[in-house]
Amino acid sequence: MKPAVLAQLGFIVLAAFAVYAFVATARDGEGRRACTPLCTMRPNYAGNNRLAPDFELANLEGKKVRLSDYRGEVVILNFWTKTCRPCLEELPSLGDLAKVLKRQKGMHLVTICTDETAADAKETLKSVMGADVPFEVLMDPDSKVVSDKYGTTLYPETWFIDPQGVIRARIDGQRDWATALTIDLAKSLANPLACDISFTKGVASGSQSAFCDELNPS
Repeated sequence: MKPAVLAQLGFIVLAAFAVYAFVATARDGEGRRACTPLCTMRPNYAGNNRLAPDFELANLEGKKVRLSDYRGEVVILNFWTKTCRPCLEELPSLGDLAKVLKRQKGMHLVTICTDETAADAKETLKSVMGADVPFEVLMDPDSKVVSDKYGTTLYPETWFIDPQGVIRARIDGQRDWATALTIDLAKSLANPLACDISFTKGVASGSQSAFCDELNPS
């Protein structure tokens, strides 16, 4: 085979390798960008195969609201009650988060309170947050949604639901929600990128779970 032909073949092979390396690097970068919020926040549960149970509850003004009303948009769903001190401690950060989400398109914070009456919830919110409550509050005094449909027994608990109504993550316990990570996780659900990571009891699995190990070395 002539040297010129060999040189041309070599150039083609090198060019193909360079393109492959570039695509692989880009794919790796996109995967890391998509998975970083999830890995850093380490939810107790994360997946993409469980549809959020629909429900209808009254808000503080008595208006009926259904979860499916938000279909096509990201919902962060938080459960709280006045007898839960960690719930009360995180309410201000939820308020800050709600204000940020209002500036984002297609993202909402909805909370469910299991206090006996809307008056109880209003009094609690006023004492903790003042007059400004920037998120929707729904009442579930019999826990038919919180306990019966979602199986929650400990508060606070927060669920991330994607525009298709699928539960993508559940985080147990108190958090500071007014962080960029929360927004990044919500955005990753609104504009999904491939992130093959699931969480069960806080343990990551899936083809990209090594990202989590890199971010949170034991």
